Amino acid sequence: MHSSRPLTTAVGALAAAITLLAGLVVLGTEPAAAADDAPWTVQTSSNEFGSERPNYSYTLNPGGQLADGLVIANQGTAPLDLALYAADAFTTDAGQLDLVTKGATSTGVGAWVHADRDRVTIQPGKSVEVPFTLTLPANACPGDHLGGIVTSLTQAGVERRVALRIRLRVGGELKPALSVEKLHLDSPGTLNPFGKSDATLSYTIHNTGNAVLAARQSASVSGPFGRLRANSGQVADSPPLLPGESWKVSVPVHGVASSVPLTGTVTLVPLLADAAGSTAPLTAVDTAAHSWPTPWALLILFLVLCGLVVVLLTSRRRSKSGTPVQTPRAQETSQLTH
Repeated sequence: MHSSRPLTTAVGALAAAITLLAGLVVLGTEPAAAADDAPWTVQTSSNEFGSERPNYSYTLNPGGQLADGLVIANQGTAPLDLALYAADAFTTDAGQLDLVTKGATSTGVGAWVHADRDRVTIQPGKSVEVPFTLTLPANACPGDHLGGIVTSLTQAGVERRVALRIRLRVGGELKPALSVEKLHLDSPGTLNPFGKSDATLSYTIHNTGNAVLAARQSASVSGPFGRLRANSGQVADSPPLLPGESWKVSVPVHGVASSVPLTGTVTLVPLLADAAGSTAPLTAVDTAAHSWPTPWALLILFLVLCGLVVVLLTSRRRSKSGTPVQTPRAQETSQLTH
């Protein structure tokens, strides 16, 4: 899951319409959901849970069970034979919510929701209501679980899917938590020891709790004792991350001191959304990493000084070990004397 990618903000806006290699899935956020070219729509049943619900949202204790349903309408001119199945949700690399494909293993909502049939045939202009049950095992983990119930049509090897999202909060202690992992500060420095350079903070946001969370982010780089601080500016919120999911981030910071030890700091404010879509900020989490940019100017100066010292030492050694050499004129005078 993993991210330098587009980011979204609210769990209440968890909806996506993305084209997959295997086909098209639409997670409904309107009373009726349909792919752009799908000749059918799906919507929630009207019952004791309400009418015209945009999707499903439940709170249920471990071992509990409930019954609900969906309504599928054929808006085309030919009969439709659709497959039905439940699937777990996950966050894509683009920061959107998607559902695992049919045949993939589901361990949460996709394993706990069962429609009373796995296929349905609908005549043109007609609709069919399909009941389903949600049964929790006694050892279901407390916290948030996301998935969906999918209607699917496969033609010419391409699967088109229209789905309604299911958000389930299992009763028990809610422990929302985010962590920053693998934080790395990269600052190459400059030739000017008094100049400024650019730095990059790279890290991974990890949802280590049991609630769906987005992260409001800020980053900065400072010198010793917090001096010479440079802020990253506005950083987009992460997408809502399901429990256990991770998101890779790379944040540029400009105007960083180039010749002093540096400390990069990342601050995350977890954003917890309830079933109604209201978002509450939680206690901020700070994480730091350290680096010392290469002092190119000082390094070059040091190398030059080392070179001069070598030249001077070599010259002195030659001058001490050398012997006087007689000139031809001095040798000629000595012969005449004898």
